[in-house]
Amino acid sequence: MIEVTDAEFEAMVATGIDAIPERFAVKLDNVAITWQDTPDWWQRAKMRLPPWQSLFGLYEGIPKTRRGSNYSLVLPDKITIFRQPLAYVARNSDQLAALVKKTVWHEVGHHFGLSDAEIHALEDKQTA
Repeated sequence: MIEVTDAEFEAMVATGIDAIPERFAVKLDNVAITWQDTPDWWQRAKMRLPPWQSLFGLYEGIPKTRRGSNYSLVLPDKITIFRQPLAYVARNSDQLAALVKKTVWHEVGHHFGLSDAEIHALEDKQTA
């Protein structure tokens, strides 16, 4: 597992946020992006994660595609990036930073209403 300080990981998340293409970044609306070490009990239960499975990131909220005219006075959506699962699979700090960036983008995709399959298809097109 790669060891990084809180400040180093927070900087990686900030870099991931800064890497969001401008045409999407300006459309982020009512969403907070944060990080924590691991998913908490409630997040794991909500996702129905078995004990052996982990999570790199989590989008919690109402995707932009499902917001209607009554969407107002609601708490911000939340994107959480989880340090320990990412640090566990990374081989070095550069790979960790790349995984964080990819995870931020993945969760932003959910904010815009994309499914996991749609996000993966777009990622495959970009790397092809």
